[in-house]
Amino acid sequence: MRLFRPRSSLGLAGRFLALTIVVIGAVAATTAVAGLLQVQNLANDFGIHTAIKSSAIKVPAAGAPQTILLIGSDHRAGTSFRSANTDTMLLLRLNGSSSTINVLSMPRDLMVNIPGYGTDKLNAAYSDGGWNLLIKTIKQNVFPQFVPNHILDVNFGGFADLVDAIGCVYSDIDHRYYNQSQPAPSPDNFASINIEPGYQKLCGGNNEPNGALAFVRFRHTDTDLVREARQQDFIRWAKSQYSIGTLVSNRNHLLKILGEHSQSDEGLHSIDGLLKLFDLAANMESHGASIKQIPFPATLQPCTPTECYVTSTPGQEQTTWAQFVHATPIGSAKPKPATAHTRGRSRRSPSTAGLIVDLSDGQAQAQALSHAGMPVYFPRLVMPSASSANPYCSAVLANCNDGDEPATVYTRAYPRQYTIVGPDGTRYRAYRITLTTNYALDTFYGVQGTTWNDPPLLSSPSGTRTVNGRKLFLYKEGSKLTTVAWHHDGDAYWISNTLTEDLTNNQMLSIAGSLMQ
Repeated sequence: MRLFRPRSSLGLAGRFLALTIVVIGAVAATTAVAGLLQVQNLANDFGIHTAIKSSAIKVPAAGAPQTILLIGSDHRAGTSFRSANTDTMLLLRLNGSSSTINVLSMPRDLMVNIPGYGTDKLNAAYSDGGWNLLIKTIKQNVFPQFVPNHILDVNFGGFADLVDAIGCVYSDIDHRYYNQSQPAPSPDNFASINIEPGYQKLCGGNNEPNGALAFVRFRHTDTDLVREARQQDFIRWAKSQYSIGTLVSNRNHLLKILGEHSQSDEGLHSIDGLLKLFDLAANMESHGASIKQIPFPATLQPCTPTECYVTSTPGQEQTTWAQFVHATPIGSAKPKPATAHTRGRSRRSPSTAGLIVDLSDGQAQAQALSHAGMPVYFPRLVMPSASSANPYCSAVLANCNDGDEPATVYTRAYPRQYTIVGPDGTRYRAYRITLTTNYALDTFYGVQGTTWNDPPLLSSPSGTRTVNGRKLFLYKEGSKLTTVAWHHDGDAYWISNTLTEDLTNNQMLSIAGSLMQ
């Protein structure tokens, strides 16, 4: 077996480091994170399984932009695709030294015409004919210009091992996730899951109902768009927690896991192919490349008794493709850092449009959290719920319960008081209040409190804003606020947006600014 020997002065460690920095946020997502180190495998690690062969793959010239198709699946090398499924189909675009890295997640439930099979969901093309049929379906139905330079297919089985190997991921869980399929088979054929709401550490959990794999693959009650948003959030959480040094120090173990659970194209089995990819990534990293999410223009369609589809128009798809391949100058996709002139400065109060005052329900939640072990703050201003008279999820009212599951599983969830275990074993008191803008659409946002003053989620604010005399720390994904935090007497509090970011920036600021005891 040939050894991988770098040809430039950057060296193998440098190439490994550079590629990790550039793609960690994106490749953390094949099954939502299915391979934090996928594309930096050495040729011999990729060569454990037979290479993916496809005439559609075009080898790029050195330094040219590259498009990578990342797949998260339950397919095992050497077996038929007929029983295989994919939950994640991600396109990754590396444009060069003057560009950010663009990431586009394709909906598994996208309605397409699969050549030779007819109308079905996009992910069915993978089951019907593997990588080649999936590529052909994408080109004929969605993106005619799509030409993959590399393919990486990571088996779900490797995801849990990889997450465990890096030490698990602290995750901001938006609501109660529960489905019991054992010991008897679930009548709806969905996998078991049992995860409480609130900020907590998720480990891999291969075939475990409380693990990260169950969380990122969950599709029991939500839509394809919500599921994709959940996976993108998991990318963000993983990206915020792990230093490159941690990944590099564990590279041998991580690469071995990935090699055992992935298949890749012939180009990633060769020294030349890997060098071209590594050099491109190294150039991007040296110029400060960042991750830019390109949203897919999916529209939810009314569900039939057996299927739920999403659709998009050719015009929308062409616009999206143009955004995906566009070489966004580095720095333009990053939020502007707060300066001395703006940091902490009071401005005009944010608009409260769409919000209502709901003191009684907030007070009821606080009373139910009497043993939280810390001061309990709840918002005076909330979004009204389109599916319930009470926007707060309440175990007493059962307004956010799945009627197919026992009411007892929600007793301690809405609201929840609990303990978070930190990386060093320190135990922090915490509580979570869950609210919904529309339970039927799985749109939940939350109020989190914890005695852990500096959890990983709050490590890199994009700026601050003072509202009602309170200094708020802002966290954005693109232009949208995902989290607004506040620190008080050594404790941390924050408002989490819905997975699909339904709350406007003004609403997030107003809700956080209205926190009260």
